[in-house]
Amino acid sequence: MANFNLNKVILGGRLTADPELKQTPQGVSVTSFSIAVNRRGKDAQTDFISCVAWRQTADFICRFFKKGSSICISGSVQTRTWNDQQNNKRYATEIVADEAYFVDAKADAPSGSFGADAPAFQTQESARFEEVASDDDLPF
Repeated sequence: MANFNLNKVILGGRLTADPELKQTPQGVSVTSFSIAVNRRGKDAQTDFISCVAWRQTADFICRFFKKGSSICISGSVQTRTWNDQQNNKRYATEIVADEAYFVDAKADAPSGSFGADAPAFQTQESARFEEVASDDDLPF
C-alpha cells in the first residue's frame, strides 16, 4: 500500500471580524481570524473556522480584507496542544492559510473593504475583445 498523505483545505466564506496584523518577537507578520462558512443542505448551518496566516499572506489579508469581506483561502489543517496555567491540556485546530483570494468585485464588497491601492482586476464585461470577422483563418 502506498503511503499517501494529503493535507489541503480550500474555504470560501466571510470574515467575522477585522483581521489584526501582529508581529512575532523576530518580526514575522501573523494574523489570526475566523471565517463564517455556510454548510450546504436543507438545514443550512454556519461553521466558524479559525484560521492563521503568516508573512506576506498575513500582510495581504490585513491590508485588503475587513469584517464581512468575502474571502477564499487555501492551506492546511493544523492541530496544536499546550498546557494552560492550571496545567490542563488544551487543543486547537485551525487552518494555516498559505494563499488568500478576492471573491467580491470592488462594487459588491462591503464599504471600505478594499483599500485605494487594492490590486485592480477586470471583469469580462469591462474587458475589450476584438471581433473575428470569419472562422476561415482559424487553424482548427
